[in-house]
Amino acid sequence: MDNKNYLKTDCNCTIKDRYFDLRTLSKYSSLSVRTLRDYLTDPGDPLPSYRLTRKILVKRSEFDQWVSRHRTKNNDLSDMVNDILKDISVN
Repeated sequence: MDNKNYLKTDCNCTIKDRYFDLRTLSKYSSLSVRTLRDYLTDPGDPLPSYRLTRKILVKRSEFDQWVSRHRTKNNDLSDMVNDILKDISVN
């Protein structure tokens, strides 16, 4: 069994994909609950979620896909730094 796609739970059972509440997702992602709430309403690419009455749930696989879409490329960062340095040297 490929363990990298499975998550251990408190019940010692494995679940390939599960729903996280924001507090659990915060621990999984190392992002604060407040930041996650902001991402839920991001106009450009909101974090996919499900609302059950007042409870907000995010599917792990959907979160992982969403994060992958926001991956930065080293070239983008390098280009950004070069642009900033050009602006500084002009002034």
